Amino acid sequence: MKPLLPVALALMPLLMPGTAAARTVYRCVQNNTVSLATAPEPGSKCKAQQVDDNAVQAPNLWGNMGVFSGTLYEREQDGQLVYSTRNLPGSRVFLKFTVATPPGEPAHEGMGKIGKPQLNRHAKQFKAAARATGVDDAWLRAIAHAESNFDAGAVSPKGAQGVMQLMPDTATELGVSDPLSAEQSINGGARYLKALLARYKGDRTLAAAAYNAGIGAVTRYKGVPPYAETMAYVEKVSTLYARYREAMGFKPETPAR
Repeated sequence: MKPLLPVALALMPLLMPGTAAARTVYRCVQNNTVSLATAPEPGSKCKAQQVDDNAVQAPNLWGNMGVFSGTLYEREQDGQLVYSTRNLPGSRVFLKFTVATPPGEPAHEGMGKIGKPQLNRHAKQFKAAARATGVDDAWLRAIAHAESNFDAGAVSPKGAQGVMQLMPDTATELGVSDPLSAEQSINGGARYLKALLARYKGDRTLAAAAYNAGIGAVTRYKGVPPYAETMAYVEKVSTLYARYREAMGFKPETPAR
């Protein structure tokens, strides 16, 4: 596959009128997610970036990423057509795209599929880890479900291991000597999630994003990294968390205002 430029930059010369050699692309942040747009997005904090059409290599406004797919949306704003990678009210799909990004990022889609809650899988270990760390039992299960589908022997292509899919360096830092031990993996994962929740002041979305893509990526993007893998993972964990809470007899959480 040929390396591709970030989609917004590759398409700007086609989408924006005029013959100027430099164009403006807006990097917008809203609800802890990043998008690129041809005009400032309502409700987002946007920063203008100049892109030189004649540059030998176009800059990557997303930052360092892996390969992901997404959608470019078209909508009318102030009487003009504008384009954005965020699906705002009034938007319509303009095209689907794939962006090439460098290897080495830990972000992954997860090995478990969304399905029915599995309350019988390692139940004793999850309860013990939740009591020891104060991390919500339902959320621990949601992470494990998304990560490995509770398979203690799971090993990802990127080297993550066990029920909680701990990377070797993370497992070592957490004192997990056997990452394929369900008890050690769950306990270590719970302690890591506790630290992430403390870091992000209880924000589970950011904690899940950091668990998936790394603290550095969340810091770099000031929110959920714009990796398709991470965005899909965060959504998957959120859905699973709601299902586990319901299955465990908890009332649905009230969204924060």
